[in-house]
Amino acid sequence: MHLNLRSRIALRLAMALGLAVLYVPLLVVLVNSFNASRSFAWPPSGFSLRWWQAAWQEPGLRTALWTSVKAGLGATGIALVLGTMAAFAATRHRFFGRQAVSFLLALPIALPGIVTGIALNAAFRTVLTPLGIGFGLFTVIVGHATFCIVVVFNNVSARLRRLSSGSEDASADLGAHTFQTFWYVTLPAVRGALFAGALLAFALSFDEIVVTTFTAGPGTQTLPLWIYDNLARPNQGPVVDVVASALIVLAALPVWLAHRMSAEAL
Repeated sequence: MHLNLRSRIALRLAMALGLAVLYVPLLVVLVNSFNASRSFAWPPSGFSLRWWQAAWQEPGLRTALWTSVKAGLGATGIALVLGTMAAFAATRHRFFGRQAVSFLLALPIALPGIVTGIALNAAFRTVLTPLGIGFGLFTVIVGHATFCIVVVFNNVSARLRRLSSGSEDASADLGAHTFQTFWYVTLPAVRGALFAGALLAFALSFDEIVVTTFTAGPGTQTLPLWIYDNLARPNQGPVVDVVASALIVLAALPVWLAHRMSAEAL
């Protein structure tokens, strides 16, 4: 489609405006993390690294960071196993209700987080509490896995749809059993999709707050919960800006890697 000069200029302006709305607030937070003043002021009164040093010395911050890492790794591991198995079942086999299963697997990512959180909270109280299992890291991992599975499922399913089954059939004809075919033929072909799905799942889990609020116990605090709790404290404002700036970089890295891997696979 060919556009005239006026239309191209309008589209570029609209794109620039959209990017500015998305990324200028993030840039303000990043710049303000180096602000020498304790109070938020724009433009910054000076530049300093003392808030970065103060953030690293926060014991509660380091504990919350490690909790988020453990929750993200646990949820990603569950999502890789269940999401991959579901993707193979939905794309490589035909059975009654296959479309309904695919819809139900993708539904959690579309539901509002507060709905998922309330449902999980009620389910955990009904099922786990009578068994003596209270709210904590385990319930957070299970809660995050409910929507991380969707990311892995979508990535692996998309790769399998583009992957011909001829190589797998040839492997079976040459005498390889199911697990040999999967390990030597299928897995190398979908490895990029698995890695991309794992990166996106970890990123989703790492910065999730709504579902975490309903599934975390009193002693379980992830990094997003730590940020939320410290927003109301006036002396912690610069430290929160530092943590938010670090999260911008940490969240962008896995998304960029996943995008690169998905683009290379096309």
